Amino acid sequence: MKIWRITIIAALSLLLLAAAAGWALLWQYAKQDTVPPGVLAGHIPIGGMEIDAAIQLAEDYENALMARKIDIQGTGPASDRYIRLASELGYRAQFLELRAALLKLREGNLLERAKYRYHFPGAFELTQSWKQELFEDSLRMQWGWIEESEPQNAVRFITEDDEVRYKAHRNAFRLETSELVSAVSGWMIEKEQGPVADVEPQVFRAELPVAVVEPETTLEKLQDEGVSRKMMSFTTSFATSSEGRAHNITVTAETLHDWHLAPDEVFSYSELIALTEERHQYQEAPVILNGRLVPGIGGGICQVSSTLYQAVLRAGLDIVERRNHSLPVAYLPLGHDATYATDAIDFKFRNSTGKHLIIRTEVKDRQLTVKLFGTMPDNERYEIHSETVRTIAPEVKQSVNEALAPGSRVVKEKGKQGYVVDTYRTRLRDGEVVSRERVSRDTYRAQPAIVEVGPS
Repeated sequence: MKIWRITIIAALSLLLLAAAAGWALLWQYAKQDTVPPGVLAGHIPIGGMEIDAAIQLAEDYENALMARKIDIQGTGPASDRYIRLASELGYRAQFLELRAALLKLREGNLLERAKYRYHFPGAFELTQSWKQELFEDSLRMQWGWIEESEPQNAVRFITEDDEVRYKAHRNAFRLETSELVSAVSGWMIEKEQGPVADVEPQVFRAELPVAVVEPETTLEKLQDEGVSRKMMSFTTSFATSSEGRAHNITVTAETLHDWHLAPDEVFSYSELIALTEERHQYQEAPVILNGRLVPGIGGGICQVSSTLYQAVLRAGLDIVERRNHSLPVAYLPLGHDATYATDAIDFKFRNSTGKHLIIRTEVKDRQLTVKLFGTMPDNERYEIHSETVRTIAPEVKQSVNEALAPGSRVVKEKGKQGYVVDTYRTRLRDGEVVSRERVSRDTYRAQPAIVEVGPS
């Protein structure tokens, strides 16, 4: 009996000791002031850290992320800088529920605390957000002025002294922020949260992306057209012309002014006349018809074509189509004129310079001047020379006038002889003849003599 009692007492003592040991272990486990092992705040291991230290680390990390800077250096027309804190752009970072969860490790009785610690979450997500539109708006608030200008074309102008001058083009600029915004967004939302040593504030640096918008016509493009100087000019006079003829010459010359020809483009005088008729109204003036001067609409327009022809010849350009008048003209030597007749005779030449060509005109003091601007070697020039191959004797047209005395004879119109003329163009380089070509053989009609005789 005594032995049994001793056994019971020993067993109870062991139970009490086991319970005390278990309670001690429970108290030790529940009363820990550290984060349970293996816990991650984002990608940052905080397991085993003191609770307050872990909370402070999480807060420091959040604050460090919000203290990061965006540093953008202006480029192009802008030289200033853009510096903003991430927090100023609406950035927020928080380890969701981490602080409350860590503080709860200290709450409740031993059993509740032990149970909560045992089932403590293994990871806490870092939630991040920012206001992209706020970033875009602030960029444009600082640099939106860059987009206020429009590109301006380069301008070529010719002075009163016939010097070719240029005014440079002006570029415009446009903000190209899409890639920058995408890059900032990718950097702003932290994906790899680092260890404690990496919580120092970071800086995103970039240059302002500015696109250059060139105008359609740049200075280089305009200069490449090759209109570098006055190639040739030629002047004829219409001092004795009627008002109608002077008007027709003037309005045709105005339409021809600043006519532009691309390389190898063919100029057609018929296009010029059609355009002039759209803009102006031709007046009545003498025209050559069937070998005679008669009243007509548009008299004088051939003086413009002939003056242009002489400038074209002396610039060495290719003649595509040209015919002389049926009668000699007063304002040019034989073989130097170029006539025109609607739907019948045209005057055409090709811009064979290899570069662009500009035709300019000037009407002053009843003189017409045609000027050609383009590309032509300084050491080259052309001379135009015409030779009369033969003359054509006028025929005599005789008629009877009953009012005259028998056997009498009266010359009503003196006849004029006609001509066959060859015209040559000589090319000279540094004063030496390089080539000589016949550009035309022209025939001018003889004008018959008109004679009246009395009855026999």
